[in-house]
This record gives sequence, C-alpha cells and structure tokens, in this order.
Amino acid sequence: MRGSPFRQGSTALTDNFSEIEVVATNFNWRQSGGTTAVVQLVPEQAKTLKIAALGFDLPERVPRMRWRDVPRLFRRPASRPFRIYHCRRNNEMIAGLVLRDVLRAPLKVIFNSAGQRRHKALTRWMLRRMDAVIATSERSGAFLEVPYTVVPHGTDFDHFRPARDSADDYASTGLPGKYAIGCTGRIRHQKGTDLFVDAMVRLLPNYPDWTAVITGRTTSDNLAFERELKAKVAAAGLTQRIIFLGDVEDIAVWYRRFTLFVAPSRQEGFGLTPLEAMASETAVVTSDAGSFPIMIKPGVNGAIVPAGDGDALTAAIEPYLRDPQATKETGRAALEFVQANFSLAAEARGIRAVYDRLWTEGQKPLSLPRKDQPDAAGTGLARRNHAET
Repeated sequence: MRGSPFRQGSTALTDNFSEIEVVATNFNWRQSGGTTAVVQLVPEQAKTLKIAALGFDLPERVPRMRWRDVPRLFRRPASRPFRIYHCRRNNEMIAGLVLRDVLRAPLKVIFNSAGQRRHKALTRWMLRRMDAVIATSERSGAFLEVPYTVVPHGTDFDHFRPARDSADDYASTGLPGKYAIGCTGRIRHQKGTDLFVDAMVRLLPNYPDWTAVITGRTTSDNLAFERELKAKVAAAGLTQRIIFLGDVEDIAVWYRRFTLFVAPSRQEGFGLTPLEAMASETAVVTSDAGSFPIMIKPGVNGAIVPAGDGDALTAAIEPYLRDPQATKETGRAALEFVQANFSLAAEARGIRAVYDRLWTEGQKPLSLPRKDQPDAAGTGLARRNHAET
C-alpha cells in the first residue's frame, strides 16, 4: 500500500517510524481482555490513524513496532507535536511515565480503565499523572478519582459474525445433541464456571437435545477447581453432554455454533464475550457483573441475573432450552442490538476524540472535569460527552 508505514503481512514497521502518531501497548504474555481489545481495535484505528502496537502475543494483522524502535520515541512524530502512548495495564503506565517524565520523550500518556474496584495506592498515584483517562463504562469510571471519558468497547463484526456455511453449524462438531449452550473464558471461580456446571447438571437431564460446551484454558492454580467440576459432571453421568474443550484455536466459530451463550461471571472488567456472542447471532444469559448490564435488554436479546446467584442463573437459562426456535429468534435480535450499539468503529471514533483533544488543546485535560452526558442510542445508558461517539 503506497504511503503506508507498514509492510503488508509484516511483523514490524518500516523505517518510516516518524509517521507513527499513536503507540498502543500490550505488555502481557497471556491472552486477556486487554490483549483482545488491542488486537481488535488497533487495525480499526489504523484506518484513520498512523498507529502501532508494542508488546507481546500480537497477530500479524495488527500493525506494530519493534522493541528495538523504542529509542525512536524520543523524536517527535512528523505531523504531531507529540505521540500518544495508550496503555491498559499498570506495567504499561509505569513504562509510559518513565519515558515521559524521566527520559523526557515527547509523549502524552493515556490509560484505558476497565477495572471495577478501588485501585491500589500506586495505581491511583499513576492515574493522577495521566494526560487522559478512558473508562470502558460508567461503572468502571465510578472507581476513578480523576476525570475520565467513557468509551465502551466495540465488537469486530468481521471476525465475530453469523454462521455462513456448514462448518459453522453445531452438527459439524460431531458432538451429541442438536443444540449447544456455551460458556467461554478461563476456568476459574471468578468467571463462574462452577455456576454454569451446576446449572447444566440440573437442567440437561430434562433437555436431551442440548449439549453444554465449555471452552477456555485452565491455569496451574485452577487445576484443582477444574478437576472438581469434572468430577461433579461425571457423578451426574453427563460426561458426554458437558464437554470441556480447553483452549480452542478460534473461539469465533464456536460462538456461531452456540444457540445460547452464558456468561456467569462473579466479577468482570468490561467483559467482551456477550458482545462477541451476540455479533454471532447468539442469544445470551449473563450475570450483572462488569458492563454486562449495558449489553442486555431483558426479553429482547437475552436475560441477566445477579452475579453469583446459581438458582437465578438456572431459572433464566431454562426457558431458552425449552424453546430452541424462540432462542434463535432472540439471537437475531441480539445481532441487531450489538450492531446498532457496540461497533468497533464507534469505539475507535470515541478514542480518536480523546486523542484529538490532546493534540488540539496541548494541555492536560485532567484540570477540567467534564460531566455532560448525552444518551447512547439504544442502550439506555448515558455516555459522557467528551467521548464524542
């Protein structure tokens, strides 16, 4: 592509690094929500920005810079007074502050916050030194002690999409039953995997056409937790109908194979999985953890229950198992909802508005709290005006 600072299909930047305006960091070896956000968002941002990711576990479709190019951050970009360094983790904030304040690199540092808990003292100290802070929801913003801009995550509609061919059908898996109910994410207490298993042990004997599919890796500290879940499944005689697949190569195809998706988390940051499932034309049942409440319109695209309430989760799931055709209709409504309200393009526009404000104002926006909040179309939730979505 003429004029692009990246080689197509390359794993690094060309020598034209001076054009790069934004660096998005991913200093984490493990796949996580922060990694997913970078992987999905940076290619979308690259349509209108010269942006590069810096970090680990980044696929080739993500434009990125090499570690050896870090010293080049000490020169201003060709067309901007400074670069924007956009981070999502504490270690990335530390690196940004060292670059900006100790080594005097011409950077403005932005932090994206999804956490929904009181931050530790070090994190609060660093947040006060950010040039801008973005919260993924009002709920996560409520835990911040600095002004912030709300920009909800969006969904990659190219990768997460409805079924198109036989490979997307549940029947292609060879697993038993006609319909799949899925639960994804790392196997651990926080994610509520045990709540899902308990619900399936209670419900599946009454609904022989359904099979439960659980995907996600189990870290060493959660192996005992996983063994307990599998033992419970075996004791119920449901080993062939509650399937643990482990880490799968491409979760997107499994969303398309699910007729119903369940996100039973006790705690979440933002929580992308319901959006990914809905973008795949799949109905969802979630807890009210994280930002799930802004994703669900009960009776339209799914159901929502109190986090940690196993009885409520079981009761919410059962009507969908009872009437698979109605569940498919709910999946179609879910697709329409997520396309209207949680596009990746809208997220990129909201973040770009924060970048542009820094570039045009040339001052830290933390000195001026902003509180005006227009309604977000269709969600029933207000987004702060300075997201400019």
